[in-house]
Amino acid sequence: MSIVVVGSVGIDTIETPFGREENVLGGSACYFSLAARNFTNVHMVSSVGEDFPPAHSELLHSRGIDTEGVAVSEGETFKWEGRYGYDMKDPETVSVTLGVLGSFDPVVPEKSRDANYLFLANTDPEIQMKVLEQISSPRVVACDTMNFWIDNKVEQLKELLCRVNILIINDSEARQLSEEPLMAKAARKIMDMGPEFLIVKRGEYGALLFSREDLFFAPSYMLEQVLDPTGAGDTFAGGFMGYVASRGKDLDFAGFKRGVAYGSVLASFTVEDFSVRRLGLLQKEEIEQRYEEFLKLSTM
Repeated sequence: MSIVVVGSVGIDTIETPFGREENVLGGSACYFSLAARNFTNVHMVSSVGEDFPPAHSELLHSRGIDTEGVAVSEGETFKWEGRYGYDMKDPETVSVTLGVLGSFDPVVPEKSRDANYLFLANTDPEIQMKVLEQISSPRVVACDTMNFWIDNKVEQLKELLCRVNILIINDSEARQLSEEPLMAKAARKIMDMGPEFLIVKRGEYGALLFSREDLFFAPSYMLEQVLDPTGAGDTFAGGFMGYVASRGKDLDFAGFKRGVAYGSVLASFTVEDFSVRRLGLLQKEEIEQRYEEFLKLSTM
């Protein structure tokens, strides 16, 4: 089984109370892909400029990620600079350069159009829809979004949600999209928009998985060191979708529960270092060991 992911590929400059890293690999599609590739084949769809460092491309290729769908266009690569405070939440955006991502018109390579699993990482819902329409018959479609799109393109987002099986967002976005302060009501209202399942990311407080009939809570993996939380949510989605695709099943709540646990485990590795550095070196044996530790910590 394989996954197609559409999202950003970028160059980040990140500052936290524990250091600063300049011109490092970032973007939702990169975090997702480096997590999901531990379970299945991943095909990326994105856009970069002529200034995209060869070393970043080499890292993705060396981890077996198919980047044929990443267009190289004349202009600058998407760049983001952010600064975190000691609470390591909601970074201050210092600067953003959209570059070629601002005119991105996604094209899924022919060989990837029969993928069984599709993840629409956080980006313009019109771009997400364009990619969805190029996949012939996906068995599972999941997507992410953010407050900017809820504020500015909510009708396009709702049109997309009618064709999505799983929505993965954080708790504040769930409340904003549903216009409900209580999460149980918010979840029901969002599932009325189309998705059969909703995953609500709650950072250090874990994640909630909702269906019409069931609810599952997974805690986060407790760490003694967090250097950079950038990309943790995208990594969570990559771990979740990678595991789900590796099972080769469709909408299976029991499998989704284990996927949420794997997503939490993968995210815990990401935040231990800056950028995708920890993900780039990660071995499957480390994942399985931490997954077993996670189960011990979260089971009575």
